[in-house]
Amino acid sequence: MAIYHLSVKTISRSAGRSATAAAAYRAGVEITDKRTGEIHDYRRKGGVESAAVILPDNAPDWAHDRAQLWNAAEQAEKRKNSTVAREFEIALPAELSPAERELLAHDFTRELVARHGVAADVAIHAPGKEGDNRNHHAHILLTTRRLGPDGFGEKTRELDDQKTGKVLVTEWRERFAQLQNERLREAGLDARVDHRSHAERDLDAAPSQHLGPTATAIERRTGQRSRKGQHHDQDAAERQAHARQAGELERQGKAADQAIHELTGEIHQAKREQAERERIERMSAAELAAEIERQRPPRALDLVERDQAVLKAEGERQALQNQHTEAGSASARARDQAQAWREAHKVQAWLHDKGIGHAPELRELEEQRDAQRTEWQRLGPRILDAEQRASSARDTAHLRIQAEQAPALAKVAELEKLRQAKARQELEQKQRQDAEKRAERERQKVPEDFAAMARKREMKACGWSDRGEQWKAAPENLRGLIDSYNAAPKEARAVILARIVENGRSRGGDKLRDLMAEQREKYRENDRGMSR
Repeated sequence: MAIYHLSVKTISRSAGRSATAAAAYRAGVEITDKRTGEIHDYRRKGGVESAAVILPDNAPDWAHDRAQLWNAAEQAEKRKNSTVAREFEIALPAELSPAERELLAHDFTRELVARHGVAADVAIHAPGKEGDNRNHHAHILLTTRRLGPDGFGEKTRELDDQKTGKVLVTEWRERFAQLQNERLREAGLDARVDHRSHAERDLDAAPSQHLGPTATAIERRTGQRSRKGQHHDQDAAERQAHARQAGELERQGKAADQAIHELTGEIHQAKREQAERERIERMSAAELAAEIERQRPPRALDLVERDQAVLKAEGERQALQNQHTEAGSASARARDQAQAWREAHKVQAWLHDKGIGHAPELRELEEQRDAQRTEWQRLGPRILDAEQRASSARDTAHLRIQAEQAPALAKVAELEKLRQAKARQELEQKQRQDAEKRAERERQKVPEDFAAMARKREMKACGWSDRGEQWKAAPENLRGLIDSYNAAPKEARAVILARIVENGRSRGGDKLRDLMAEQREKYRENDRGMSR
């Protein structure tokens, strides 16, 4: 449970105190007071986790030095009873990490500095060894004058005034509670604080009970619990029982709220998943192909090469490789230079080799050659180790990325199956539509084709005489329809043809079209037989 505390105190000369001493103690440093010559050395003080000076944006550079800052604050005050500093003491939540506590203290301090234009020295202290181990706190020491480019200026009278000072402190208490609760929420913690008192929050605190001198004397003399003490024990037991019952009810309520929250989340998640399924099912094959490309994760091998561990290992290997190459090149250069020197100074080189004379330049070149050669040989095994580490980093990254991409790849595979099924359905539907269009075109041509057959029969055109192959191939029903049509007056034939077509369709399908198709097929068969 996070604990709230914020108190404001003043550092005054009338109490024998100084800003330099206060700053040195809180920061755990040594500061020499230039006004009095006193040395305040608290470097051995333990428990100071961090200390930082926070200044207004337009503060002079010298103010960043703690000793100069607080000496200047002391020297700005001339009266012997001056208030030389003001301290905000705040409790920091033990539930937060050290870095989060420091950020909270610094953010609050920056707001104080920005609003009042003062300089601040914030020191974060750890809990004492023998006290409450949750007592993380910070001391924020503020100057009592505003700090500008030219140094300290006017006093912060708004904080000194009896009316405005109380109002501002109340506002700062509320603001610190807001900041603290924001940090607790950002850290995913349920704990919260409230700057208000129990009375302001309408909380009924159980009053403490005292035995009084008489009952206490009786118990001390007899060594037994007095009647009043027994009543107190009974009341305490009842209060504890009520507290346990209230606590249990509160736990049950929280558990129920949590169950409702989880169930609501599951319902919302199910609705989102159902909506997503319906959206996917409405997609065409082309839309599914685009969705697959959108959801398809990048190639694992590409991600492996961008992995930080792989980049680091590869960078180390490349650096060693570069050093190895440079050492080899430097050794070769020194060797070539030594050989060139020998060619140019053969006598000196001979004397040098025999130990008779000394050739410093040749000796230096040969030493460089040998040193670079040694470095080149030393780097070889290190490069092999670096290559192995880089390979291991790649393998590790590849396995991790594959595991991370497995759900996405499974989803892509599922969408691909759906896309293929949709593509087959769309193809089959298109084939049905094409077939229906062809059939419709054929139905529309039936009257025209029938009239053409009838004219050929009437004119005894080739193949349509009584012994013609076209006429022989016609089914008996088709012959009857053609003869009936030709026997009718020409002005009535259109009506008769329409009736013939309509009667054929009313019996299911298209009877006339089927008869004509049968005639053509039989004719083709007869024609193929004659050809053979």
